[in-house]
Amino acid sequence: MTLCGAYSSSHRYHTLAWGPHGMDAQGLLSGMLIAGGRECGRVRVDVNSFQTNLVASGGNESEIYIRDLNNFGSPMTPGPKTQPLEDVSCVAWNRQVKHILASARPSGRASIWNLRKNDLIIKVGDHSNMMHCSGLEWNPEVATQLVLASEDDRMPVIQIWDLRFATSPLKVLENHTRGVLAIAWSLADPELLLSCGKDNRILCWNHRGLTHLHRSNDSVLYELPTSTQWCFDIQWCLRNPAVLSAAAFDGHISIYSIMGGSSQAVSQTQADTISTSFGNMDPFGMGQTLPPLQLPQASPYTATPLKKPPKWIRRPVGASFAFGGKLVSLENIKPSPQQPQQPTAHVVHVSQVITETAFLERSAQLQAMLAAGSFTDFCQEKIDAAQNEFDKTVWSFLKVNFENDARGKYLELLGYKKEELAAKEVAAPVEAEAEASLPEEAPAPVQEGINLGLSRGVDCLITQALLTGDFGGAVVLCLHDNRMADSIILAIAGGAELLEKTQRKYFTKNPSKITKVRSASTVTSWSNQTPPALPSDLLE
Repeated sequence: MTLCGAYSSSHRYHTLAWGPHGMDAQGLLSGMLIAGGRECGRVRVDVNSFQTNLVASGGNESEIYIRDLNNFGSPMTPGPKTQPLEDVSCVAWNRQVKHILASARPSGRASIWNLRKNDLIIKVGDHSNMMHCSGLEWNPEVATQLVLASEDDRMPVIQIWDLRFATSPLKVLENHTRGVLAIAWSLADPELLLSCGKDNRILCWNHRGLTHLHRSNDSVLYELPTSTQWCFDIQWCLRNPAVLSAAAFDGHISIYSIMGGSSQAVSQTQADTISTSFGNMDPFGMGQTLPPLQLPQASPYTATPLKKPPKWIRRPVGASFAFGGKLVSLENIKPSPQQPQQPTAHVVHVSQVITETAFLERSAQLQAMLAAGSFTDFCQEKIDAAQNEFDKTVWSFLKVNFENDARGKYLELLGYKKEELAAKEVAAPVEAEAEASLPEEAPAPVQEGINLGLSRGVDCLITQALLTGDFGGAVVLCLHDNRMADSIILAIAGGAELLEKTQRKYFTKNPSKITKVRSASTVTSWSNQTPPALPSDLLE
């Protein structure tokens, strides 16, 4: 991830909180980052979601201050310090009522403050003195419910309390085997509660899956893959509700998604970093190159998705893909806490999803071609850009559809060219006559082979002539090969003029008395039922 900015301080920070944000003059997001230091103990901070200029902080000796970001000089306290004096481990503003603040102490007790009266309302917590409170969160929807987490290994539990029934926890979540270090409640789906602990686990709970005082492990909806180090802080992303971050003691911040995914081992990366630092040389001064480190091949850990869909993808929200890479999504935007009287906004978003840029470019070219009707140019571009003969041939056949004389060009693509065929038709009779003039003493099998080869060659030429529509050439080839019946049949298909020429050629090649009669009766017109004049030699 790209570093946006950095700031150095002489103080050691223990906690961070984002203040109010908006748009600056350049149209960029601007905001305030509030840090709690550790100069005199740990300091916890939280920003009021209704009045974003109010910041609550808790420190050592039960100190709780409410500061106005517009006036830092005069902080206020919610009331007298709780006794006995001890550190404030957590502070949290209520999510529904803007003047309610909660604070928790390591002993496992939580104090609820009414800032309108600057008075303590109630205290809730465990009486076993085994719960060391490490986390405090308000329910995003139910104003009277909050959750406490214990980092004590003797009691690694998460307790959900309802202030209306403060004698005992409403629910107890038990799945961590060691102390819980941090918790986070999802604002997008109040059923989802995150926790991380010393057992090196990050769990996502469904706290509504349990009944009153019912302890069960079935409420764990999801377990995220973690590294070899504990995670001491987890946070939900405010923009993408499925994304969360986890800060570990190894100095890394990991980004996860509760919608499922996989995590690869980072051992090889760490080994490469160490090797690079030493320049691949023996660190003990022997001057020898380090041998390659053979790490065991660990199978990647794949996390299964949630057992139930989160609230933000349930109806009445939804999404559907449309043609052209369009994604249509629906949502109902609730009014903000500052303006609860506004109605719910029903919004339809239409966005463009681009996954394959090259494919979309080809699609745009095709749409432009269809609109302009430039089919021939489009096919020619495809022919020029073809990477192999097969693609080139396919686009060549498609191009012929939009050109004149499509039949002739189809035949040319198939290898039948009229010019070449005409030359073969002229050469065939000459070759046949040359072969016919062979010496008579040639062996009979040799002569039969020659005649068979000539016959097959003429057949091929006749076929090509017919494919190209050259009936005249086919008739000439048949006449030269003395195929009179074939020539007459083909001449009929070629038209009246070709038939008449073929008949005359036939009668010329077969002179006899009866032939002259047939010629006179076939070629000469018998008009007005008057028979033609017969030749004088036939009358003798």
